[in-house]
Amino acid sequence: MNVLSLFDGMSGTQLALKSLGVRPEKYYAAEWDKYASIITQKNFPDTIPLGDVTKWREWDVDWSTIDLIVAGFPCQSWSMAGARLGDRDNRGQLFWVTLDIIQHVLEANPNAKFLMENVKMKADFEQYITHHTEQALGVVNKHLINSALVSAQNRQRYYWTNIEGIEQPKDKGVVLKDILENGVTDREKSHCIDANYFKGGNLKSYFEKHRRQLVFSPNGLCHVGDADLNGNQSIKRVYHPEGKAPTLTTMGGGHREPKVIDINDMTWRKLTPLECERLQTVPDGYTEGVSNTQRYKMLGNGFTVDVIAHILSYMEQVK
Repeated sequence: MNVLSLFDGMSGTQLALKSLGVRPEKYYAAEWDKYASIITQKNFPDTIPLGDVTKWREWDVDWSTIDLIVAGFPCQSWSMAGARLGDRDNRGQLFWVTLDIIQHVLEANPNAKFLMENVKMKADFEQYITHHTEQALGVVNKHLINSALVSAQNRQRYYWTNIEGIEQPKDKGVVLKDILENGVTDREKSHCIDANYFKGGNLKSYFEKHRRQLVFSPNGLCHVGDADLNGNQSIKRVYHPEGKAPTLTTMGGGHREPKVIDINDMTWRKLTPLECERLQTVPDGYTEGVSNTQRYKMLGNGFTVDVIAHILSYMEQVK
């Protein structure tokens, strides 16, 4: 199998294929983030880098040999949490670049399979993307899959593909406590976790502050207190170990990493990069080699690997 991955990031597609026992003969990766590319080359040194997707007509690729093309095109202009400008935003224009490339591949090899991924978005945007994908590429199967079925993270994503017969993954029943380092959240028990992750982590001190803090249990809201974190409510939430983590984002500073509570001593801490790897069903230590900031960013931008593996398992070449 020869694979073309657009917006490849840290190469979650290669991880998914590896988990299925598939080693591509050639794997082309279009990615401009140097840190994500460092991690890809560390783990998959045979990857063929292509760089900027907008320069795709300059690539040295035999299009007729591409069997699979995967694209997680940028979500910022489509997301409910983003600019919501769609293709009126320059980043939204990359949707059209994606369609052009996939269409070019299918013209050269009509048997090629494609998979596009993006966030759960407002209905108008989803219908717009689905309509134009069908117009450009023909038969399109659309699936909304929550990563919560295969991991401890709530992460709803749309997937558009010409792969047939895909069903929802089976629920593995994974919760936060299953992915925590040492299986615990307490500072003393988790002696291997850097103390920085516990900075300002005493919930009792929140009750004397003026900002509101929400603490969630598996059954919903279990306590309302006061928080000492700046920012919007979403970054002030602390999650119960028996529940699911929120959707990982690029987590760029400001305590944006998901937080977990220890219900025994009422402390909280942010999740470590390793734990975020587990939320994305990425092998432990896969993103080591760059700063924690860059690890968080690429994990937030990346695929939930087990979801991609589930979808690709329906390809005839993989069965």
